[in-house]
Amino acid sequence: MTMMVAYQGEAGAYSEEGALQLFPEAELVPLSTIRKVFEAVEVGRVDYGLVPVDNSQAGSINETYDLFLKHGLHLVGETIVRVDHCLLSLPGTNIDDLTEVISHPQAIAQSEEFLSALGVKVRAEYDTAGSAKRIVDDKLTTTGAIASKRAAELYGLDVLAEKIQTYPDNYTRFGALSRNPDALEDPNKVSLVFGVGHVPGCLYRCIGAFSTRHLNLGKIESRPRAGRPWEYVIYIDVEAPADAPEVIEALAEMSDHATFTRVLGSYSGRTASR
Repeated sequence: MTMMVAYQGEAGAYSEEGALQLFPEAELVPLSTIRKVFEAVEVGRVDYGLVPVDNSQAGSINETYDLFLKHGLHLVGETIVRVDHCLLSLPGTNIDDLTEVISHPQAIAQSEEFLSALGVKVRAEYDTAGSAKRIVDDKLTTTGAIASKRAAELYGLDVLAEKIQTYPDNYTRFGALSRNPDALEDPNKVSLVFGVGHVPGCLYRCIGAFSTRHLNLGKIESRPRAGRPWEYVIYIDVEAPADAPEVIEALAEMSDHATFTRVLGSYSGRTASR
């Protein structure tokens, strides 16, 4: 039976590229939102899902972190995709003809300097590749889209400008979701979330459980706890597998101070290749 993997966006999206990296033989299922990817995995419509976790320029994808806490899925892998934004248009359109540019909000934010100099109206769409497809479907002759060069090839669009992101080294990290906790490859990293109470030194003691065991934290992210005003949860990535003795000891110590602890997944981490 063919493995099915859901991702957010249309064909040509950066998330599709990430899915092809991790699941080259799978049947890919494009969905309109990150939430729908989580739901498709949770109900068993697909075997895996791929969701954006953070971007090297724009930071964390807050929606993804909030959905981690809401859904009981496991992180089982990750991949990093280099993001090179292009300005696309219908064939024959000149850059001076454009009055509007559309794309995903993240792509717009990452290309802010270029768009400011261009001096056109900017409108958010749900996806980079989806904005390219909309130009073709609606025959938008004076509208440009920010998307990948692959999206231009797929939808028959001209590339008016390449690498328009403000910072040239632009990467997005994607996480693979599954109902099964088994990692895609031998794990070297664990992601978890925990809550902290209004007690002096609580966060310090939780983080200190890893520091005293010389465990490096690759990421620390604080997010509001839904339904509990002024309470926060902390997401961390620990650069060691969940079954390492020092991680097990740290988790046991942390549980004495945290209001709750949940391991999101133990998996093989990636680094950006330049």
